[in-house]
Amino acid sequence: CNGQVRIMENTVANAEKYFGQFCTLMAAYTRKTAKLRDKSDLLVKQLIDYANTENPELRSTMKSFAEELAKVQDYRQAEVERLETKVVEPLKRYGTQFKQTQAEIKRVNKVRNNEIKQLEKLERLRQKSPSDRHTIAESNVHKASIDASRTTQQLEETIDEFQKQKLKDIQKIFLDFVTIEMVFHAKALEVYSSAFQNLDSYDLERDMEDFRAKIHIASGNYDARPVSATNPSSTLPWSTSSQVRETQQYCISTFPTCIGLVSLDRGRQPRGRAPNTARAPFRSSTQGNRPCSCSPLLAPTPTGAGGPQDPLPQRMATTYVMGQSKTCLYAQLEFQLGLLSFTGTTPCLEVCTTQLVAESCN
Repeated sequence: CNGQVRIMENTVANAEKYFGQFCTLMAAYTRKTAKLRDKSDLLVKQLIDYANTENPELRSTMKSFAEELAKVQDYRQAEVERLETKVVEPLKRYGTQFKQTQAEIKRVNKVRNNEIKQLEKLERLRQKSPSDRHTIAESNVHKASIDASRTTQQLEETIDEFQKQKLKDIQKIFLDFVTIEMVFHAKALEVYSSAFQNLDSYDLERDMEDFRAKIHIASGNYDARPVSATNPSSTLPWSTSSQVRETQQYCISTFPTCIGLVSLDRGRQPRGRAPNTARAPFRSSTQGNRPCSCSPLLAPTPTGAGGPQDPLPQRMATTYVMGQSKTCLYAQLEFQLGLLSFTGTTPCLEVCTTQLVAESCN
């Protein structure tokens, strides 16, 4: 019987030891998962902040990636809550159950020890041989034996139920753990697959074209060499035809919704005379609310001493609106609106936002 109780004690002690370790480790696992969720949330915030500083194509890609990563953290939050409810809490409850089972074993041991004491007392009385005392002792021994048998049977039933419940619970706890992880990783894999496709479809070349065009404009890298003209309508005072095409392509690719065009006088200059003038250098400035101020491409000069000044053609000015900065480009741009020219002797053309006429690029 002592061996039986010892087996019961060892069973409970072994379960208490390992269930306690499982509880500690699973609680730490859950906390680490929650910390990973928090760090990922910070990463999402940084991705959005970074995306707002980049070119349109990368900005859209990074924001989409951040949104996908945020979805994963929502699933991770659900994972943390389920781990706490279905794994950590059941393991915690076993601490109380272990104490109750150990108390039951101690009670049975106490009853068994009482039976042993009564037997020893009966043996001593038999040696002294008083008949009345002997009878009383036998009665006490019988009673102690019945109590011991009853408590031992109860303990066996308790330990049997404890062992059965322990095996079922350990199975269920880790089945729940695996299910929670499978659900999370399945959902995460679905979201990460979408994020991968989004990142993989990123068009680097579009952003590079946009970047190079901005560098080109910001540096004012235009052909400003004097050009002798015999026909104002056919000269290219500020850009070659290839630059015109590049400018038009850049405008269409960078601003797909609209192009701001300064619509000047459409009247063409008479083709009879060619102005004998030098082109004024290009200059641009951004002060206050005025987008820019550009010097005339062709300065008016007198046709003779004291004669009237000839109005000379001013080529179309195209204004690109990029955030807070405005850049004026003077060039002979001949596309769907036709050749636009300015007739007058104004020494400087003021280009203002109110003069913009929206033209669809679609």
